[in-house]
Amino acid sequence: MPTSGYIGLYFAVLQLFFTLCWTVYATYLPALAASAGIPASAVIFILMLDQAVFMVADFATGVWADRVSKVLGRIGTWAAAVTLVSCAAFLLLPFIAPASAAAFLAVTILWTVTSSALRAPPLMLIGKYAAKPAIPWLTSLTMLGYGIAGAVSPYLAVTLRGIDPRLPFVLASVAVALTALGLGWAERNLASKAPKPAPTPEREPPIDANAAIFALIVIVVALGYQLHFSINSAPAFLRFAPQSQLEWLMPVFWIGFNIAMFPAAMLGKRIGAYPLMAVSALLGGAALLGTTVANSLDFLISAQLVAGAAWGFILVSAFTLAFAIGKDGREGTMTGVLFAALAVATLARMAMVAGGFPASADLKPVLQWAPIICWALAGAGLLYFSATRLRGVTQPAQPPRP
Repeated sequence: MPTSGYIGLYFAVLQLFFTLCWTVYATYLPALAASAGIPASAVIFILMLDQAVFMVADFATGVWADRVSKVLGRIGTWAAAVTLVSCAAFLLLPFIAPASAAAFLAVTILWTVTSSALRAPPLMLIGKYAAKPAIPWLTSLTMLGYGIAGAVSPYLAVTLRGIDPRLPFVLASVAVALTALGLGWAERNLASKAPKPAPTPEREPPIDANAAIFALIVIVVALGYQLHFSINSAPAFLRFAPQSQLEWLMPVFWIGFNIAMFPAAMLGKRIGAYPLMAVSALLGGAALLGTTVANSLDFLISAQLVAGAAWGFILVSAFTLAFAIGKDGREGTMTGVLFAALAVATLARMAMVAGGFPASADLKPVLQWAPIICWALAGAGLLYFSATRLRGVTQPAQPPRP
């Protein structure tokens, strides 16, 4: 395996541990909040605050990564240092919660802000240094860690029941901290094999319409994913299976996601990010429709596998496209835009939960059809823009005819 493959696997492990940290946090948050004297009804608002902070911090961190890389040439060491602060804050959460609600919330916000160092910057390194043909492959490897974390999270949540939260928080913090120490190594290796960069303009170009349209499309497609997986999937399975089987059925989506990673890399390299993302959204919308009209558990499982694979194709394409839009110095900014858009969708879904939408019988049909519509609209919009306005982002300009 070439060195870039090992770097992709390293980023996958980093994403795996980082995402599992969130699982540990979400699993124990109600108990930690209760020990701090925070009512259970406020837990959803703490989670919403986390996403709001992610939304701002991810974009700011992406911009920061671009600027630091121009001045210092390297961001891996800085990102690792900020991650150590993040891990220290995460480790403190179960110890400080019983002491003070204000201190618990302050440390939670510190962890949320600093953890953005492991969201945009590592992927920004791929967009900044990797050769263009290798970007889908490295992105797929990185996303594999995210998909594995999604698959094991239901089992982890069940396993953690009844365990003192201090042990999981310590283990998760140590795992992420030790893994993050390799960021400098990954950056040095990617930079040593990077193609010669194009001359950097004296003034940083502003975020243009391409970036804004891209962010809007990502929000729409990510909202469809959020509504489908977090709100609709469990009730769909409960139509055919008992509650006790959910922990085995919910990972089916992520199994499809993980299976799609390597085909996504090959197809992204062959047909381009825009067409792949567009077709994946449209086929994924059909799979979501299948989960809604499924008349058996086998059919539902098959539809969930396809929907998960489609989400995998969409995410790999989205990161590849973000790097293309942000080429020549804005890779970090566009990665931050992508993560911020994902946080907006998560925040919107949590706001619906806080508003009692899933419990409303009148809104149930709306929530069932909304993901299908979101993915269909995103796919149609991507097909249009890939053929017209945004075509030049991922395709080289054609020379004028004589």
